[in-house]
Parts: sequence; structure tokens; C-alpha cells
Amino acid sequence: MSYEPGSLECRLLIEAKENLLKAMKSLSNLQDIEPIKSQLFTIYNQLEEMHELRRIKELKS
Repeated sequence: MSYEPGSLECRLLIEAKENLLKAMKSLSNLQDIEPIKSQLFTIYNQLEEMHELRRIKELKS
């Protein structure tokens, strides 16, 4: 990622998202794992929303 995090919270959110992407990639070739991959993707999207809200908050500060 090329985004430079501005706060500890942003750094932690970025790290969590990167780890989820790694987990999803690791699972990509396994069979019958679609429900878990779907859950991980949902969690990733939730973290992305949290990160976006944090970025907006930091820009306003």
C-alpha cells in the first residue's frame, strides 16, 4: 500500500486489512472454504469502512 498512515489507529487498521488479504490469498485454492472466505471479505470491508472514517476524521483535524 502506498498510503502513509497518520495515526496509530490507521496503521493498525492497515495492518489488519493486509493480514486479512494474506489469509484470503492463502485460502484461495482450498475447496469448500467459500463461507470462511466470504466472512473474511466482510470483515475486510468493515475494517475498510472504519479506516475511511478515520481518514476523514484526520483530514478534518
